Amino acid sequence: MAFMRKQREEEKEFQDRVVHIGRVTKVVKGGKNFSFNALVVIGDEKGKVGYALGKALEVPAAIRKGVQKAKKEMVDVAFKGHTIPYEVWGRFGAAKVMLRPAKPGTGVIAGAAVRAIVETAGIRDIVTKCYGSTNPHNVVKATFDALLQLENPERILEKRFGRDRDEVQK
Repeated sequence: MAFMRKQREEEKEFQDRVVHIGRVTKVVKGGKNFSFNALVVIGDEKGKVGYALGKALEVPAAIRKGVQKAKKEMVDVAFKGHTIPYEVWGRFGAAKVMLRPAKPGTGVIAGAAVRAIVETAGIRDIVTKCYGSTNPHNVVKATFDALLQLENPERILEKRFGRDRDEVQK
């Protein structure tokens, strides 16, 4: 009983989104074998987000596997207020993604793949644009490349000057 309760609480803690479901057909001597893969994004809307690809013979099983795998590979995203601190570009393969901070009230202006990541991370005001390939797998990886480049401005100042911002301003 306690295990089931803990599992339900954990499910409420994370929000998951299915970005893409692909059907794969393998032609064999006896006919065709179908299987599915699901690209899933999971996040807690507080700065932790992850993605994974789950594969199975049925769609629900593929989604479940993707969610389990994504939970293990979550990363922290640095954001300021409800947006990101500065503009950043991510790239994977032929897909390029630009993430730009936006004023409060703008909302999430993004395509399906980028929107799923940004919303599950907890970012509410952002402008994005995809260039090149729009393959969902590559767009998700490019978006994560961009998000991993982000750092808090305080941390950047600390790395640059080796002390607090207040000391630098004096």
